Amino acid sequence: MLLQAETCDDGMPSFFDPKTVAALFDGHPAAVAVLDHELRYTYVNPALERLNGLSAAAHIGRTFSQVLPGLHGQAAALRDVLTDGTPREVTVSGRTWAPTEEEQQLWRATYHRLDAEEEGCGLMAIIVEITDIARQREELKQARGHVALLSTAALRIGTTLDMDTTCRELADFVVPDFADVAVVDVFPAEVGHAVRRPAPDVARLRRAALRGHGELDAQVQRFGHPGEYIDFAADSAVTRCLTRNEPVIDDWENDRRGRSARTADRIAASRSLGLRHALVVPLTARSRPLGTLSLVRTEGSPAFGDQDVAVARELAFRAAIDLDHARRYDHEHSIARELQRSLLSEPWGPRPHVEIATRYRPADEGVLVGGDWFDVVPLKDGRHLKAMGDVMGHGVEAAVAMSQYRSLLRLLAQEDLPPHRILEQLDTMVERSGLDRAATCLLAVVDRFGGVCEVASAGHLPPVFIDPGAAARVVPVPVGPPLGTGFGGYRTASVPCGPGTVLFMYTDGLVERRGEDIDVSVQRLASLTMPPGGRLEDLLDQVLDRFGEDAEDDIAVLASRVREGPPVVRPTPAE
Repeated sequence: MLLQAETCDDGMPSFFDPKTVAALFDGHPAAVAVLDHELRYTYVNPALERLNGLSAAAHIGRTFSQVLPGLHGQAAALRDVLTDGTPREVTVSGRTWAPTEEEQQLWRATYHRLDAEEEGCGLMAIIVEITDIARQREELKQARGHVALLSTAALRIGTTLDMDTTCRELADFVVPDFADVAVVDVFPAEVGHAVRRPAPDVARLRRAALRGHGELDAQVQRFGHPGEYIDFAADSAVTRCLTRNEPVIDDWENDRRGRSARTADRIAASRSLGLRHALVVPLTARSRPLGTLSLVRTEGSPAFGDQDVAVARELAFRAAIDLDHARRYDHEHSIARELQRSLLSEPWGPRPHVEIATRYRPADEGVLVGGDWFDVVPLKDGRHLKAMGDVMGHGVEAAVAMSQYRSLLRLLAQEDLPPHRILEQLDTMVERSGLDRAATCLLAVVDRFGGVCEVASAGHLPPVFIDPGAAARVVPVPVGPPLGTGFGGYRTASVPCGPGTVLFMYTDGLVERRGEDIDVSVQRLASLTMPPGGRLEDLLDQVLDRFGEDAEDDIAVLASRVREGPPVVRPTPAE
């Protein structure tokens, strides 16, 4: 904008008579100033007085740089306007004399040269404060960043059912985008949500994750490695957060309250690393505290504000749900594992005529316990019933169902029935009992006098027979439906099995592989060998080493053989 006017005696345009200028700009909401060619104020309106925090009298006759020394860099822009007459619109940042809580203020200033016919006589500055607008834009930008942060949290936190992994994922996720240091502390699993207190005013938690940005990652390890137990005094932010179940902000730069020696030492150590601001939020699920998430920012980073607290609370809420799932899973997993191990204890009693070796290998710790089971039940005439089964499903329910199957089988075995009749009655009893978990089962009875093995299958994989010094035989036997279906239809097959021949039974975890036909997997077992006099334990070691490495499910295996010795004759029943 170019303003022209007649020249006054004092060299200023007559258009800028004080009364005329006051009438035009005194009530204007924008800050307006008129400066002469030496950049001295000749007029300021009330809006500029408020903006600069100085009266009009404190402006008039003084230069721009004298009034606002912190903004002296703007003098160059003003002189450029005087020189070439081209208006300029610039953003000015800094502080004026007006009281404000803002650390940095922003203005949008427009400078116009005021021309007379003979020479440039000065310029006009129109200034609008944009601090609020800039702050709003920054807050909007920050809010968008927080929304993006929260939208990706579900993809990166809680990817497993392992509690410590979830804690590490949470700490890794917030550093460095939201904090310079992140700490996750949880209550010990053995006490759940209760706090172990070595002293009445101390809370003890287990450090589950600790992450710092860049060099801080190594430096903050001095505060406690993951896995260590940390004691927090009553006045610490962590204890206060747990007591109130609310976020707690600690500003270590400005907080001058008295602290206990333990808390004061930790704050001093943190400040020595440049850490200044802390935000602690509770990890709570189902109204039960699980621990805390502590976020720390360094000197120079913005202090935690209300929006940060809201985002941290949401992150903590989501992570706490994942942690609760992980803890509950771990609890159930432990119960099921112990139940299964107790049920898979060594089969009954001394066995003078038969050798037995068993092994159970659970799948990866991240997989729910399965329903694999085996048993050996002594029968009349020195015979033994060998059973290998697999209950459908996983978890505590599968382990309990396994126990029921095993108990029913032991009861039926005492009736001395052939294997297919045992399966028929077991199938009927399971269906009538209301047990809603089907199971596969392979039964085998070796007659050491007749040199045969009677085998019946309820949906289970075929047995393997290994003769001393010879290749193994995968023997197909008639396969009936799984137990618990009520369909019946089982048959017993007789397989030659003399002294020294090993009967090998297994569950599908040993051979089943993703992307491979199960028949192909089973046939690999035909490569097993057993030297004369070899140990059954060595055989099982060989089997698990060769076929159990990539297992995705639990594995149960059983090997048995009649002890070699002089020929024996079946006892004649007494008359």
